[in-house]
Amino acid sequence: MKISRRDFIKVGGGGLAGGVIALSGISALLRDLIEAAPRVKLGEYDWEKHYWGFVVDIRKCIGCGRCVQACKLENGVPLEPETNRTWVERYVITQEGEVFVDSPNAGINGFAEDYQNIKYKSLDIRKSFFVPKLCNQCDKPPCIQVCPVGATYMTEDGVILVDREYCIGCRYCMQACPYGARYFLPEERVVDKCTFCYHRITKGYKPVCVEACPVGARIFSDLRDPESAVRRTMEEERVYVLKPALGTLPKVYYVGIEKGVR
Repeated sequence: MKISRRDFIKVGGGGLAGGVIALSGISALLRDLIEAAPRVKLGEYDWEKHYWGFVVDIRKCIGCGRCVQACKLENGVPLEPETNRTWVERYVITQEGEVFVDSPNAGINGFAEDYQNIKYKSLDIRKSFFVPKLCNQCDKPPCIQVCPVGATYMTEDGVILVDREYCIGCRYCMQACPYGARYFLPEERVVDKCTFCYHRITKGYKPVCVEACPVGARIFSDLRDPESAVRRTMEEERVYVLKPALGTLPKVYYVGIEKGVR
């Protein structure tokens, strides 16, 4: 389901202007997406045949927050702004090169216009854009190295998961993750994070944030398939990863990213 920026603003502008998009409104959208998605029959998924990758095109992201809403609904993530499997940040860059970042409520309700934000009113803004964030599903993940009980592990198809039966809630992985992609669930005393919607992709669905994005800013597919959308994007566009100097080898790639994004 893809619509243009202009059409999206016409349809959803009322909700964005008020700063709130009702979560109940998107549940119907998710139901339609799930019913329309392809399915893999039980027992057919072979994790040795896949290696998943993700592309975020920040040139397209409009900061609507639907990805955050959809993720929380699909995965039972608490609504508190500090618990997110995915979130959206706004970057504001001035003519002098100063960089400002905000993410009100993790971007779940969208963003006010730059001129409406008192923090930015006095700035000479050169550019502003939105950067969706999620677990980078690193090929060399520091979170696995520091877990003392083996609760964090990588599947054969390259997705890092947390086994809640083993997790002791020590939060070493949260400290080790350089992308701030993990959060603690105090009631369960376990750590949680994005899993690329592993329960969906093993059944033939895409991650729910990809399905919910109205402008196609999120792309997910198999890195082992040379004709896949992610592989084609990587060949046709200049892609970047966050914090490349750390050597974690993320499998989340960004198109259109600017200096200053962290």
